[in-house]
Amino acid sequence: MAVEHVKGKNAGTIMLYALSTCGWCHKTKELLTSLGVEFDYTYVDLLPDTERETTLKTVEKWNPKTSFPTIIINNNCIVGFKEDEIKKALKT
Repeated sequence: MAVEHVKGKNAGTIMLYALSTCGWCHKTKELLTSLGVEFDYTYVDLLPDTERETTLKTVEKWNPKTSFPTIIINNNCIVGFKEDEIKKALKT
């Protein structure tokens, strides 16, 4: 899977599954960047077919509706742009 890495301060393991055309996904990425945390992300819709299918299965394990953005922060899943939840998860 093609994963992009954003450097920043270590706040644990953060993975953002997003769509390139999703405004909420972009807001989530901007929030993580503005908080200065290190994270990985992938645009699921831009992945080749086989990688996309595998990645969607991974997302589905965390978020059965496979909606976006799906953010995994230290083995906790947050679905959607929920600024307060994201900030709280990063403080633990």
